[in-house]
This record gives sequence, structure tokens and C-alpha cells, in this order.
Amino acid sequence: MNVTPIRRALVPGLAALALVLTACGSDDSDGNGNGGTGDGNGLDTSVTGEVIVDGSSTVYPMTSTAGQLMKAEGSSIEVSVGESGTGGGFEKFCVGDTDISDASRPIKDDEEVPVCEENGIEFTELLVATDALTVAVHPDLAVDCLTVDELVALFGPKSTATNWQDINPDFPDEKITGFIPGTDSGTYDYMAADVVGDESETLRNDFESSEDDNVLVQGISGTEGAVGFFGYSYYEENADTLKAVAIDSGAGCVEPSAETAQDGTYTPLARPLFIYVNNKSYTEEPAVAEFTDYYIANLADIAEGALFIPLNDEDYAATQEALAGISG
Repeated sequence: MNVTPIRRALVPGLAALALVLTACGSDDSDGNGNGGTGDGNGLDTSVTGEVIVDGSSTVYPMTSTAGQLMKAEGSSIEVSVGESGTGGGFEKFCVGDTDISDASRPIKDDEEVPVCEENGIEFTELLVATDALTVAVHPDLAVDCLTVDELVALFGPKSTATNWQDINPDFPDEKITGFIPGTDSGTYDYMAADVVGDESETLRNDFESSEDDNVLVQGISGTEGAVGFFGYSYYEENADTLKAVAIDSGAGCVEPSAETAQDGTYTPLARPLFIYVNNKSYTEEPAVAEFTDYYIANLADIAEGALFIPLNDEDYAATQEALAGISG
């Protein structure tokens, strides 16, 4: 399993979390109708096989954590998790190369769904967490809050701003250097389509880009005047070297947090995160079903263990219902 250097910090606590999950479970079922012969979470440790996952770098640590927790609880299932970006993940998923696709945006009805249909890939969308897409700057930059209009002026495809005073004359007289996700990233797509809202669904092309959020973190933290954006968990892990910018969508400046993402005040940057499951893989490959069932049964603990924002009760019930629908 791939674990990026920054993400290695998650691993030491996984065994402890696995013990908590086991202690809290019952010996009968995982709550999704999957009785298990293993631990109290319904994990059947006799199941073997491989699960291939790729997609969003934002969702990567959560899915990776789920696989590592299973391993810590005694599972022999090998879970391979890549992070080629949401778009890159769907390219593989829709031709049958992966069992599960991590996504930080919904699948595109006009581009990606037809490819899945052409290749006979039927899938189920499962909401797994909420994210507070975070705009971060170099810690010494005296910019604490941005309006949505300023976000457009900063990241929009028509932007010509090269100095922070081009965005707002009250901002510092300092050069803007940008580090943003690559175009295969669902995080890029979300900022372009749902925040900037330009018809081209693109962002300015003179900022450095990467599908690896760790590269963005390092670029912003190491460059004076720098700005970028990524999932909340990447900021939370690196809060000692970055500064998160509050967002004003008309009701005052609101900082990114679990609470503001869940209560709807962190707009328009609170967003849903998903996994997409190949229905055939789920129904015909026990390892895929075992991993997916475990993932959803322990979703809140996995989200918190990977520094994500858990679903509220209503959204979690909808995810459980969608999972149950795969096998009828």
C-alpha cells in the first residue's frame, strides 16, 4: 500500500483505533447484514483477495486508513490505493481497471458516465465524508479572509492578478505565487465549477499545479506570498507551517472546520466526498464486498482516524441504504 511521507503520521495510531473498533462492536453482525467470523465489526478474516482503488488524492488517506485498519484487525485482504486524481481515477474505473474509485466530486454525467456505460461498468456512489476545501497561504502573509469575489479574482481563468493588492488594495504589497491541484483533480474541478463558476470550468493556468497535495503544501509553506487550496485534512496535518484563510460568502468570515462544514456556514467550500464501487466487483469478488462493508460499517471512526469530517446521521443512513442496494 502506498503511504506518502506526510501521511505516515497516521499509521502509528491505527492499531489502537482497531482495538477500539473491535471493543465497540458486537459478535453478531456489522449492522449491514454481513455476519462475520472474525472480530466484533463483522470482519471475516477468512476472506482473501485483492481490492484495487485509485482516484482522488483528497479521499486517498481515508481509503488507505480503512485498508490499514482492516489489516491491523487481522484481515488478509490486500488493498492497493492509488491517488491519480478524481478524473484519473474515473478513467481507470470506467474501463474496469479498478474496483473502487475515490472521488472528491460526483462522476460527470456527460463525460465519464458514458464511458462506464460503453464498457458495461455499473456502479454505486457512496458518500463517505464531508470536506472543507481549504484555501491556505504562507503563514507570514497578512491575508486572513477572502470573499467569494476575491477567490474568483485570485483563481479564475481571467485573472491577471500578480500582486495581492491587485485582489484588494488593503492586502500586502507582495507577489502572488500559486500552487493548485492539477486538472485531473476533483478539488480543481470543484473550485472551477462550484466556486469560481466560470463556464469553461477552468482556473488560471500560470500557477504551479500538481496532483500531489503534498507538493502543494510544501510549495505554499516554503514560498512567501504563496496561496493554494486542497482538502481540509491536508491543512489540518500541516497547520504549523500554513495559515488557513477564512471565507466570506456574504455573512462574514468563516474559518474551515468540521463544525462549519457540517452546519453549512462554510460556503461555498464545504463539499461531499465519495467512493464509487463497481457493482460486479462487489457482488462477485468477496474481498471487494468485505472491504466495502467494513469501510461503511466503521465510517465515522475511519473518517476521524484519517482527520476527515464524519457524515451526519441522515447522510450516513443514505450511504448505508445505497450500499445495501448493490446486492438488492
